Amino acid sequence: METRAAKGRRWTIIVLAMLGLAGMGDVRAQTIEQGLLQLEWGDPARPAPGQARLQPRFNAHLVKDDGSRIVLDAAQARLAAGDLYVLANRRVAVAFAAQGRVMSSAPAIQAIVPADRVTQSAPVHPANARVMAAAPVGGNTRWVTLMCKFSDIDAEQKNKAFFDSQYGEAVGQLGHYWREVSYNKIDLTGSSAYGWFTLPQPRSHYVTQENGKDKADLRKLFADCGAAADATVDFNSVQGVNMMFNGNLDGYAWGGGSCAPLEGRTNFCTRVTWNPPWSFSNLAPLAHEMGHGYGLPHSDNSDGDDDTYDNPWDVMSDGWANAVGDATYGTRPKHINMFQRHRLNWVDTARQRVIALGDLATRDIALDYAHLPTSGDVQMLVLSLSPQADPYATIVYTLEARRRQGAYENALAGDAVIIHRVERSGTAYSVDADVPAANRANNEGSMFKVGERWVTPEGSHVVTVKAQTATGFVLSIGPPRVMSSPLPALVRTTPVTSSSASSPVVTPASGNGVRAMPPARCSSAHTGNSRAAVCTLRER
Repeated sequence: METRAAKGRRWTIIVLAMLGLAGMGDVRAQTIEQGLLQLEWGDPARPAPGQARLQPRFNAHLVKDDGSRIVLDAAQARLAAGDLYVLANRRVAVAFAAQGRVMSSAPAIQAIVPADRVTQSAPVHPANARVMAAAPVGGNTRWVTLMCKFSDIDAEQKNKAFFDSQYGEAVGQLGHYWREVSYNKIDLTGSSAYGWFTLPQPRSHYVTQENGKDKADLRKLFADCGAAADATVDFNSVQGVNMMFNGNLDGYAWGGGSCAPLEGRTNFCTRVTWNPPWSFSNLAPLAHEMGHGYGLPHSDNSDGDDDTYDNPWDVMSDGWANAVGDATYGTRPKHINMFQRHRLNWVDTARQRVIALGDLATRDIALDYAHLPTSGDVQMLVLSLSPQADPYATIVYTLEARRRQGAYENALAGDAVIIHRVERSGTAYSVDADVPAANRANNEGSMFKVGERWVTPEGSHVVTVKAQTATGFVLSIGPPRVMSSPLPALVRTTPVTSSSASSPVVTPASGNGVRAMPPARCSSAHTGNSRAAVCTLRER
């Protein structure tokens, strides 16, 4: 009988061949390892005024069946997987270069492919040959909170009743939030808190110095915190563990997945977050780390810097700006963008619309507000661009409508159509029409409003915001007109200082308050690893 390992290896070779990766060499000559892909995101505390924010941290490991771990180079892993984040918390096979083929002490990663055959939600556009969604997350996702204090710190900032209430179904609590964000696709029913448990060691045992910087040993923290609670908590019945520590860690809160010897098992693996007091006192960073637990990556804006926390349209980027405050739970989380929702299979097919490259029709499309749970129209509009030889290098644009309304979205920068550019590894970058792009995407350039027009950088699609309705916006989508002079890249309305969130608004596309900008002069430029068109105004 064929062993599990042999079946896995055979399946891996088949997948590699299907992806065209076997051409890099004889797959049988490579080292192929299988196990659970664990990703850990480290998110720094909000900096004090005048202070620079710490850089985010990211770890990737392959946890083998015997419990041993292989550290994966993050840059190589992202390239080898195409979209690494869709494989978080899943069984994968990693193909390393054969010995002697690389001039490095660590083997190069050639490919990472799923080995679990988990059904994924359909790609946005199959013709792009691009995986654009993670394994679906649905139904009950019960989390437990473990309150653990270092042996040398006595403080207990919050009590069990507070942590239990965080999971509640009332407005502003996590149970209510995740139901709303997922369109009722998931719930936190049965989630509860336990502790405080005293860790066997002081903080200095878990947080040490490495190259002059604090480094938290996430594995030790989970192992010891979990062991302290093992007699009390049935971990087999949970899908995630939120750990709350009574002292700071390494300046970061963490989220992703981890393993520990729990429930009599050598390797109990699940979603895990590690939260210092500044994180668990505010629901926004806690929801951010839980999002990492579900496998969601960061979002970003388009200013080209290395700060991923400057897109305030998504709690998976900037959870602090344009956020609603709560007297009990601190900063509330805003929603995640539509592409992040799609990754977890929360956007029904009927709510998606794809405009393929080469589609020459001009059509009006009603784009409903993203927060509406029972929308009857499109909520995620996708513009396909030219397919690349490497399918993961193909860029698509997603459009969604946002409104300052509700318990979590009422402090957004405005009511507008928000556009995201989705690139390799599934990172979504909010588009900014201003040149240069603003440092934080809560400016007018990031919000497309009635009367404004936007053209994809390669000139394949023209988007015009025609009207705002009670449930969203009406967009006109079509190819660019054939003309002898350059097409205006943007028509911008007079800035609006306030808007009504309580009554339906219907605004025509023409009339007072609309001014046309002069034709744009476009040139190519590099932003990070992407190539985009940069348009500047040309004086008449």
